Amino acid sequence: MVYMLLAEGFEETEAIAPLDLLRRAGIEVSTVSLTSDLLVAGGQGITVKADITLGQIDFGAMEMLILPGGGKGVRTMAGAPAVMDLIARSWKEDKKIAAICAAPSLLAKLGLLDGWSVVCHPSVSDAVSAVGGMLQPGVPATRDRKLVTGKAAGYAIDFGIELVAFLQDREKAEKLRSAVAP
Repeated sequence: MVYMLLAEGFEETEAIAPLDLLRRAGIEVSTVSLTSDLLVAGGQGITVKADITLGQIDFGAMEMLILPGGGKGVRTMAGAPAVMDLIARSWKEDKKIAAICAAPSLLAKLGLLDGWSVVCHPSVSDAVSAVGGMLQPGVPATRDRKLVTGKAAGYAIDFGIELVAFLQDREKAEKLRSAVAP
């Protein structure tokens, strides 16, 4: 099971485009509200109905945790101890993690990026590199071991394709890219 966290103020494109691609590939994804309210307002005022709440995550069944960016959404996640604990536990227990735009800063805040190849939004690149994250300039999305990162909303399709390649295989991901961008 793949879980995608939706925090108040998340960047809609960074959540919905990858979610669409993952589901087109037949990958089971549940969107997760951080509160008891399944309706989560994104940073651009688009409200999305999450599938489950944070307390309903089945950690044992989790294959990957996805963290969309968006300045307000990332600040909301950073200020939620249960979210930060989930990220830290996921990392410690070798779950796959994906983060786009400002969301890699959550991993940086936990001190988890030392020696890892990462892309992120320029607004958080100093925070990511300060803890040893190895920034990959000019790359829209990258994968390093159990971590997939994406640069920003404009690269949400590339990020989603990289997620499909990681969870399934590169050939299927590239067929999907051809289908959505003929």
